[in-house]
Amino acid sequence: MLFNRHKTELVTADQALPGRTAPAFTLTEPHTVLGTPLTGPYPAGLEIADFGLGCFWGAERTFWKLPGVWTTLVGYQGGHSQNPTYEEVCSGRTGHTEAVRVVYDPAVISYETLLKTFWEAHNPTQGFRQGNDVGTQYRSAVYTHSAAQLAAAEASRDAFQPALTALGLGPITTEIAPAGPFHPAEPYHQQYLSDAKNPGGYCGLGGTGASCPIGVAKTDG
Repeated sequence: MLFNRHKTELVTADQALPGRTAPAFTLTEPHTVLGTPLTGPYPAGLEIADFGLGCFWGAERTFWKLPGVWTTLVGYQGGHSQNPTYEEVCSGRTGHTEAVRVVYDPAVISYETLLKTFWEAHNPTQGFRQGNDVGTQYRSAVYTHSAAQLAAAEASRDAFQPALTALGLGPITTEIAPAGPFHPAEPYHQQYLSDAKNPGGYCGLGGTGASCPIGVAKTDG
């Protein structure tokens, strides 16, 4: 039965929960750290990058610290169900992964720099897991918004693989695909690890303390 589906098996579109026609909530508060709006329309000249790298709490904190990042928000991407809830995504029955949307100024920070941060902030060889977090919602992913982003993501993957191989790790399992719908997560998930919400909170990725190490390898540069 679908309710007993193993959480490391992706559901197909016909197996996924139907979701709902509209979100069950709205995001009205600004970014807790940056003070900027979470949802668009965004100012002219900014671009969007979407990444999945395990638990989205730590992933978001990794990116909001970068100069040139205008805002970040967490959500669900790469699945089938419309406007899913956190509980539905965690069930493995929507097909989504936990994702972070990064809205950035390309005049200040390049997409290639964001990719470098992405690869170095997690282990992209683990399939449907990240560390102790197991399930399809923790898979590594890059969802692109242009042909240039797609080419850059694929090139950076190929460039980063030798560093992982040198550490004795396997091939990269990261999903790289054009971006589909991004469904924002519930308000309490947004900037969850900010000082205003959960100072010192555990994340398992993207932190600076011994309990929350960053990544597995560094690329040159």
